[in-house]
Amino acid sequence: MQEQILILDFGSQYTQLIARRVRELNVYCEIHPFSSAPALTPDIKGVILSGSPCSVSQGSAPDLDLNPYRGKVPVLGVCYGAQLMVHKGGGFVEPSNVREYGRAHLNMVNDKIDLLKEITLNSQVWMSHGDTIQRLPEGYELIASTPSVQVAAYKISGEPTYGIQFHPEVTHSTEGKTVLRNFVVHICECSQDWTPTTFIEETVEGLQQQLGNDKVVLGLSGGVDSSVAAMLIHKAIGKNLYCIFVNNGLLRKGEFQEVLDQYQHMGLNVRGVDASERFYAALHGLKDPEDKRKAIGRTFIEVFDEEAHRIEGVDWLAQGTIYPDVIESVSVTGPSVTIKSHHNVGGLPDFMKLKVVEPLRSLFKDEVRLVGKTLGLDLTILRRHPFPGPGLGIRILGEITPEKVRILQEVDDLYVRGLKEFGLYDEIWQAGAILLPIQSVGVMGDERTYEAVVALRAVTSVDGMTADWYPLPYEFMREISNQIINRVKGVNRVVYDISSKPPATIEWE
Repeated sequence: MQEQILILDFGSQYTQLIARRVRELNVYCEIHPFSSAPALTPDIKGVILSGSPCSVSQGSAPDLDLNPYRGKVPVLGVCYGAQLMVHKGGGFVEPSNVREYGRAHLNMVNDKIDLLKEITLNSQVWMSHGDTIQRLPEGYELIASTPSVQVAAYKISGEPTYGIQFHPEVTHSTEGKTVLRNFVVHICECSQDWTPTTFIEETVEGLQQQLGNDKVVLGLSGGVDSSVAAMLIHKAIGKNLYCIFVNNGLLRKGEFQEVLDQYQHMGLNVRGVDASERFYAALHGLKDPEDKRKAIGRTFIEVFDEEAHRIEGVDWLAQGTIYPDVIESVSVTGPSVTIKSHHNVGGLPDFMKLKVVEPLRSLFKDEVRLVGKTLGLDLTILRRHPFPGPGLGIRILGEITPEKVRILQEVDDLYVRGLKEFGLYDEIWQAGAILLPIQSVGVMGDERTYEAVVALRAVTSVDGMTADWYPLPYEFMREISNQIINRVKGVNRVVYDISSKPPATIEWE
């Protein structure tokens, strides 16, 4: 049984970062909405309560009975989680006179307390809260302060329960990793055995038990997720895995044949299907991003189902679903606004009659790459930037036509090749070009032009949950802009996107 840390999510934008930091300690963890908190089981070694955009004094504030956890396993409340325990214990949590957001420094630290061992005086921490703890309940011990926040951290006497009003998971908390290590490794006594090797061993064994001699069909995309999922399943059941790679006409330039050639060296049974014209027909006249996503997804299922039926006796559909897909598709409190549809989350149409197997649904993207590296996956696939399931269909704003696809494929090809030639590709998490639904005036050869505008995008990230725009060198931008405008017919202007996530998303649609 894999030991784990349970993270209960109250809606914080930083919850996924907590999970990432715990995983970096080689300790498995899972995020669950507070509204569906699981019962305590022997594999749960500790509980972390996340932050929240809510105030504990609001009538509709998230609430949770902590009695099933407190005193039985260590508990760490972060920001809202800390305030909730104070509020329920009879202390005072009130709005701050000044919003406490940004860097602060600990001017009092009780480093004799296990949670704060090796934390130095004046250590920088990151605050992000509108409320603050004004008075601790009886039995709560103050263990850290900042000049403006008296209760930066506390411990409840007689039990391994702690609260902190800063965020240790963000890099701005310079010793935040130490705080989390103290809690997870020393207080919860986790053995730090969550590694790519143990994941592969346990997953392959589990797949063998789950699938037996059944046949499995998998839709390859050429990306890291589906490739690693394929290798794990192939390792478990060998020739009973059948892979299908569909060309939806929205791939990068030359990608269909390149990917098929790469898979030949991996020992996988792969069939390539060119359904470009079918996808273009399904997308004809559609402009809304969600309509386009649904049309692409629906057409893919139709094509994939037809190809799967050519294989006799298939029982399972394998998908490259990863943990961020799962997290973003679950609401903390109930029905929520859809940011975007995930092509590989949410089940299958009834007519497919296949059971689903998702060997990567517990992993973040960087963990998938580590598993792929351990499995010996080709570096060209491992290092490939994430590419959206709908492909260039959501990088062409507005209606999609074969001519627009041609233009964007040419632009994207020049852009990606340029990043590799300048030695920038591996420094960037994801890069791509976007064809905008506007035209601009230009001058070429003393003639007036009225042609398309493309936006270039490049971001750095760990797992795609948050992202910062990458400062491309001016020399590169000058060179690549000239190449695009001179070589791609139909484009006369290039712009660069300098938005981070949040508030923007990585993709434009």
